[in-house]
Amino acid sequence: MDRVPGYCSPVTAEENGAETRDGPSVEDGLVDAFGDLAALPVEVGERRPTCLRCRRPQKVCLCPFLPPQPLEVSTCLYVVQHPAEESRVLRTVPLLAACLPQGKCNVIVGRRFNEEKHPELAAVCRDSRTLILYPGPKSQNLEELVQYQEVGSVKHNVIIIDGTWSQAKNMFLKNSLFHLPKQVQLNRTLSSQYVIRTQPSNICLSTLECAAVALSILEQNDDIQEVLLRPLKALCSFQLQHGAQIHHSKEHLLKNGMYDKPMPKNKRKIKRMEKLVTDHNICPR
Repeated sequence: MDRVPGYCSPVTAEENGAETRDGPSVEDGLVDAFGDLAALPVEVGERRPTCLRCRRPQKVCLCPFLPPQPLEVSTCLYVVQHPAEESRVLRTVPLLAACLPQGKCNVIVGRRFNEEKHPELAAVCRDSRTLILYPGPKSQNLEELVQYQEVGSVKHNVIIIDGTWSQAKNMFLKNSLFHLPKQVQLNRTLSSQYVIRTQPSNICLSTLECAAVALSILEQNDDIQEVLLRPLKALCSFQLQHGAQIHHSKEHLLKNGMYDKPMPKNKRKIKRMEKLVTDHNICPR
């Protein structure tokens, strides 16, 4: 019999070779004690009422910073979200979805995707109009791609991987479906406004920021970027006013001698951190 740490497995008097006695045994007492504990009422903590639009607690609702009406866009976003992102309190994807019409921001949660279990996503990946936003040597600059297109002439689908940088890299490499669409990256110089979460480098952006820039390029409307970033700025401002600290990027900490965590022993990780300091053009994946 397995033993629970801190407790001995119950052994009867006969098994010990001792005489049995009348009356309640130690085992009976333990059973009664656990029975009494089980009978105690369980206190269920009340969840704070949540705003149905921005998905934030009602007391810190960000709807005043959202557009009065969803933005009219021809582009359709598919946010492929790592399961760990669902449990994060300060997520940006719900704010993104609240700014766009229904069906224009589709969130699909998972790590592995295939044609059998995700036929809709597979069809999107095979569509010639679909782009996947992921930086790398094979990526084309998004602005160059749409430079000679008329507004609305091509209704693009854009796949964005939502997760930490290591999660996004793992999901991209291990899902062959994500290698079917044309791979694109953003070339605009923009510092992240998402200052309450650590980014690897100064030019790395949150999911909402990536979507904001991509949509403004594809729709050829810079106002879209400003409107989408407004709730993110409000979220960060509120958190900073209530005790949150500004999170500098790992690149900033390394360059300024402020990185206080132990340096990795793995050579590949050391090389990656050195690249953060010397390479100014690529978000490490």
